[in-house]
Amino acid sequence: MTMQRRTFLHASGVFAAAALTGCTPTGKKDTVSTTSTAPEGDLWFDISLAQWSLNKAFFSGEYDNLDFARIARETYGLGGIEYVNQFFPDKANDQAYLAQMKQRAEDNGVRSLLIMVDREGNLGATDEAERMTAVENHYKWIDAAKYLGCHSIRVNAAGQGSREEVAAAATDGLARLSEYGQQAGLNVIVENHGGYSSDGKWLADVIAATGMDNCGTLPDFGNFCLERTADGCANEYDRYKGVKEMMPYAKAVSAKTYDFADDGTELHTDYLRMLKIIKEAGYRGWMGIEYEGDSMTPEAGIRATIELLRRAGSMV
Repeated sequence: MTMQRRTFLHASGVFAAAALTGCTPTGKKDTVSTTSTAPEGDLWFDISLAQWSLNKAFFSGEYDNLDFARIARETYGLGGIEYVNQFFPDKANDQAYLAQMKQRAEDNGVRSLLIMVDREGNLGATDEAERMTAVENHYKWIDAAKYLGCHSIRVNAAGQGSREEVAAAATDGLARLSEYGQQAGLNVIVENHGGYSSDGKWLADVIAATGMDNCGTLPDFGNFCLERTADGCANEYDRYKGVKEMMPYAKAVSAKTYDFADDGTELHTDYLRMLKIIKEAGYRGWMGIEYEGDSMTPEAGIRATIELLRRAGSMV
């Protein structure tokens, strides 16, 4: 059965059957699928830079999106970058602009790895028309990512409804989008990004239910808030449990940092413990730095994260 013929009812049935039996739907891979080459340095992973680490500078205009590759290489010595579509929202179909992005990356010896896509609709919308609009809104970013030489686009599995309803809707939306991605040779990967998606088991089951090998996850060390209020996160999923549950489908990893102790360790995540989980899962791809702290400048936070990854990675 092709993805075009997969219906919302079918997706609902697959997920419901899995929930009733307590088993993960077929399609779960025994080993982690990655799309990067062996690490270039002396670690078992390579380090890339997520553009969101410098979001304030990009939003303010201090930095230009076209300079991202140069900044990653010249300022931080990193050879991989992860774009955020919010910094070039109207350029997905602009071939001349994309050509400049591609040339800048090549000139600086930097690999374009993925595009993080936001604000294109809810792939887990329970209304089919809304869900299909969201799916189609993402097509242009798959095309752009392919042109840039990326291996994936990162999407969200958001939706309104019960846990089961959104799971079924997200399964359908992701399966349809992944079919388009498969034709382009691109992965569609989902980040734990709040709500149901921050439940590692929920997200892993949704990915498995799509039945698509190019549909995977992007585990983020810090995005495990299940319920947020005006006062902050009211219910947080265990980050180590969540990452472990997501790793069988991981095609990228987001090394999130906020605050550092005097000895260089991260105050919210035990990096030795987290990297051990990732390595034991068989992952040998890129670790994308995403600094979101306020206690130091973004530049200092990125450098601190690089040092932490190198030190902890050599110990695992």
